[in-house]
Amino acid sequence: MRIHVHTLGCKVNQFESQAMESILAEKGAEISTVPEDCDGIIINTCAVTAESGRKSRQAVRRFRALCPGAKIAVCGCYSQLDPEAVRALGADLVGGSDGRAAFAEEFLKVLRGQDGFIALDEPLRRRRFESLPAGGLYGRTRAMLKIQDGCSNFCTYCVIPYTRGPVRSQPLEEAAEEAARLKARGYRELVITGIEIASYGRDLKGDIGLHDAVEAIGAAAPGVRLRLGSLEPRVITEEFCRRVAGVEGLCPHFHLSLQSGCDATLSRMRRKYDTARFYQSVELLRKYFPGCALTADLITGFPGEDEAEFGETMAFIEKCDFSAMHIFPYSPRPGTAAAGMENQVENRIKAERAHRASALADAMERRYLESCVGKSLNVLFETEGEEGSVGHAENYVPVIVSERALRGRVREVAICAVEKGRLSGELVC
Repeated sequence: MRIHVHTLGCKVNQFESQAMESILAEKGAEISTVPEDCDGIIINTCAVTAESGRKSRQAVRRFRALCPGAKIAVCGCYSQLDPEAVRALGADLVGGSDGRAAFAEEFLKVLRGQDGFIALDEPLRRRRFESLPAGGLYGRTRAMLKIQDGCSNFCTYCVIPYTRGPVRSQPLEEAAEEAARLKARGYRELVITGIEIASYGRDLKGDIGLHDAVEAIGAAAPGVRLRLGSLEPRVITEEFCRRVAGVEGLCPHFHLSLQSGCDATLSRMRRKYDTARFYQSVELLRKYFPGCALTADLITGFPGEDEAEFGETMAFIEKCDFSAMHIFPYSPRPGTAAAGMENQVENRIKAERAHRASALADAMERRYLESCVGKSLNVLFETEGEEGSVGHAENYVPVIVSERALRGRVREVAICAVEKGRLSGELVC
């Protein structure tokens, strides 16, 4: 039987989709990138915003129309949140955001003729981290290593604590063993990911934190590049920076979850830091990782944000001088506290502020790229085209060289120019 897996949303969803592919392949299924000729379709959904939910529903409708003879299984955060709506769209099997191995095996039963059903648990009761096979099936040079699940922050705009449950961490020894296996399989870079990796270890015995996990993974997979997923800024302390700076292969690229550069807005969001604490994190990272790439998320038009508050945000992001940003107009999520707040901002104003913030972010990105010209960067090459080979440097900036046949190799590149939002250079012999 042939199965296609379609993924929406975050890197954790991508990791879990790859894990389901591996599990299904071990059970004899053929994983296909072409959905039209498949017996089954798995759709791994997202619910982080209302728009994510809309896209998840749209995906179910599209695959039902595209593959009318296929069985369709839907899992992920959106189906966890509204399973009946997913079932009404024609899904044959509905699962949630946990128990990926069991879900994959249940889908095989559905493909063999068993009736489908809705299989959900209660996320807030979860206490166990589900270890899943990391990596992928398509010879990827970079693998994701999920070490944490769940979130206990309960920000006013977010439903993820209700769809993913509380913080659960993979034991250190299991994370290290998985990293060693990925190194043995030939992966050159591991992305350490989770729903909220800054909370890693809070549920484990002993005083264990994210820095312990990074050290254990680095020791288990020497010679492999390590990249951290999105970080809540409070995890960035002097001790954290000192210890992870000593880990061989840790990439100097850090993505910080900012959301707003205004303290009043951060308070309404129920974020656990203010701009002073955030900027302290920025300064610490630049102290221990000179020239590092710092990227951030930003939401514009959060309820109550007026022009003065947005002005504070613009001044703050310019002060931080990010190398790149992900900028989103606020999208009300039904069921969250923010959706019922007063002073909702008009869509056109949210979009206009996102446009202004993006223009500033583009200028900062250009400045950072130009600062890389004249330097030599180590690049992991991943794709090849007519123009040459393309990969990512340690700072996660895309780099192109004219040479081909470099996929899966790490080479030193002398950076010569900025072109089309990426760097170009020449191999250092």
